[in-house]
Amino acid sequence: MKHRNRFVPLALAATLALFLPALAAAESAREIDAHVDAALARFRQEVKGADRLLARSRAVLVLPRVIKGGLILGGEYGEGALRMGGRSVAYYSVAAASFGLTFGGEMKDIILVFLDRDALGKFRASEGWEAGVDGNVAVVKTGAGASIDTTKLNEPILGFVVGVKGLLVDASLKGSKFTRIKR
Repeated sequence: MKHRNRFVPLALAATLALFLPALAAAESAREIDAHVDAALARFRQEVKGADRLLARSRAVLVLPRVIKGGLILGGEYGEGALRMGGRSVAYYSVAAASFGLTFGGEMKDIILVFLDRDALGKFRASEGWEAGVDGNVAVVKTGAGASIDTTKLNEPILGFVVGVKGLLVDASLKGSKFTRIKR
């Protein structure tokens, strides 16, 4: 028991050390847009049918280079843009925290495709929208060069995790909180 009590502060310190640089360096709109363009290019390259899906969407939230990691205590943070008609209309951050069997780190792109007008309206009106609480996101699992799972195309919000780099693979978005960045 004594050993566990010493381990918790160490895990917390390691998690904070991982995320403090990302939190301290908020990017400009121009930098975010450049990363969003690159993430959309990866999405189109990795997922067959992505162009058709994006064309029929009401909007797409792209959070490139989201960092996730931890040691028992984990966290996630990233910044991105909500695009409608191919242009950025608002900027958002995503953040999440976890406790449990977490070890490692990764960087990934999160892409939420809004197919339903009401779901998009609720998202945009929210001060802090949480996946799984304020709205359900159907996470579409794809592999390299995979096609989109057409059985999920009737869901109001589709979530994709692409461009994953690192040793912690987790495609879950439940508990992730999306907050509009005031600029």
